[in-house]
Amino acid sequence: MTLRSITLGTGEHRLEASALGYGAMSLAGAYGAITEAGSLELLDHVAQREVTFLDTANIYGDGESERVLGTFLKHRREEFVLATKVGIEKGAGVGKRRARGDAAHIREQVDLSLRRLGTDHVDLYYLHRVDPGTPIEESVGALGELVSAGKVRTIGLSEATGEEIARGHAVHPITAVQSEWSIFARDVEAHVLPTCARLGIGFVPYSPVGRGMLTDALDPQSLPADDIRQNFPWFSAENISRNAVLVARVRDVASRLGIPTAGLALAWLYQQADTLGVQISPIPGTRTAAHWDELQSGVDVSLPGEAVEELDRLAGQVHGDRSFDPRWVSGGREGLLPRS
Repeated sequence: MTLRSITLGTGEHRLEASALGYGAMSLAGAYGAITEAGSLELLDHVAQREVTFLDTANIYGDGESERVLGTFLKHRREEFVLATKVGIEKGAGVGKRRARGDAAHIREQVDLSLRRLGTDHVDLYYLHRVDPGTPIEESVGALGELVSAGKVRTIGLSEATGEEIARGHAVHPITAVQSEWSIFARDVEAHVLPTCARLGIGFVPYSPVGRGMLTDALDPQSLPADDIRQNFPWFSAENISRNAVLVARVRDVASRLGIPTAGLALAWLYQQADTLGVQISPIPGTRTAAHWDELQSGVDVSLPGEAVEELDRLAGQVHGDRSFDPRWVSGGREGLLPRS
């Protein structure tokens, strides 16, 4: 299965990547257990599907995701575009973490990440969350210094507002912005994506299938007690049954078109991105090869207009915010998250 490539960013700060990337949070057990052998087998499967863009973060499993990727990349680092992140400090449980974007922290953490990844540079280094106590100009300035030092090729921001993106870009060119974007989560379309389009910044959607909700297999009401999704409002006891009605409608559209629901969700994203004038490389995560193939099936699918219109009506009906704390994501800080 041939996978096309895309360009994130512009000029000397552009990055060539596969049109679909792999989000490696799943390798750290956030959505269920996976062995290291299983992780390496899955990564090999993804690579065989011509995926060259791998995305992780220092916070995923306290560095476990980076370590596993480092093992996989040994002797084949040059084959992949590698992204990781800095800017979240661990706390005691979900919602107890804090953003940290001061220059000293960024300089310290990049070396730790490089050691775990077994490389002397990463291709894309994101500020994982904007630190309310540190001016975005300081954080981006520190990231830019890492480019000059050769430790980082390009830089990005994650869950930044449109204003923060513009301010950061004025300090050092931003190559990519990463935020959640899917059929059910569309707040980034108001300010973030227009800013990216205006400045020539690429966009990397995470959770493009709604943490598994926009698939054929997931039964959200039977999640294990330790599954991270238990902490998200969409999956709460008061919201899940109402959201399941909307999921059924997405699955019905996919069934009529003869494609997996996960593939439909990806196809919708690419079509929406074309309309908005942004280059994207979504980074879904999974622990199974079969699910990966369902995801990748949507990369080059063209959806009929009536299907897009039907899907476009759903986001406003979703119950619950996309994050356990709206202030933790760009739309929440801009006051744009839809409420039920």
